[in-house]
Amino acid sequence: MQDELHNKLAHLKEYIKDLGSVAIAFSSGVDSTFLLKVAHEILEDNVMAITVQSGSFPKRELNEAIAFCKKEDIRHKVCQVDEMKIEGFSQNPPNRCYLCKHALFEKIGVIAEKNEIAYVAEGSNMDDLGDYRPGLQAVAELGVKSPLREAGLTKAEIRELSKEMGLSTWEKPSFACLASRFVYGEIISKEKLIMVENAEQLLLEHGFRQFRVRMHGRMARIEVLPEEFLKLLQEEVREDIVKQFKQFGFTYVTMDLTGYRMGSMNETLDKKN
Repeated sequence: MQDELHNKLAHLKEYIKDLGSVAIAFSSGVDSTFLLKVAHEILEDNVMAITVQSGSFPKRELNEAIAFCKKEDIRHKVCQVDEMKIEGFSQNPPNRCYLCKHALFEKIGVIAEKNEIAYVAEGSNMDDLGDYRPGLQAVAELGVKSPLREAGLTKAEIRELSKEMGLSTWEKPSFACLASRFVYGEIISKEKLIMVENAEQLLLEHGFRQFRVRMHGRMARIEVLPEEFLKLLQEEVREDIVKQFKQFGFTYVTMDLTGYRMGSMNETLDKKN
């Protein structure tokens, strides 16, 4: 198994080397951090990290992206995007991720071209092919490279290799943009994104690791891992979460008895009205 894993890593390095120069969409998550680290080792100054600052990207993630690039001495560009100006985004249709990713990668492509960088790359892995991911359609249409998928790497393998490389992100919880917290068809606004960001930051401060706060109107549906249900229901924790969520603007605060899972809003796509 180790031989197979390191063969994938060798393939990844060879693929990146052949690119010559690359701009990597960098979110500070598990996948893009690993990809950026490997690419920088191979291509050095011919790598640029580009982070998109927007309402659906938490400030803590942006700060981590800036800190990582500074620590690793990697060229880093932060560009601002107002998703609300992307046609169709705020209406939150099922292909919202496609609309957003298409606009973001177009902007990243312009920055790459201005800096004479040959390719743009992103950090999706093999596991991403098993869920509804319309954003990958935009990646394909715009010719954005997906080196981790090219190497056949799964999330678990990326975590394992990240640990070997001494990256603290090897055990970082999975994250998705805040726009994924809304049921399809519900209007997304800057106010609602701030509510969700504040709510998830509070859960983080209470020590929860893997979670989501889904928004249904003014109702918060909290997803945590089943092994953390009892922690969420501890009187002091529960009361503080309810109190602060209501201060953030939520009317009702609920816990999802199924627990945390990726893409739970996609469960509505096959349902008939």
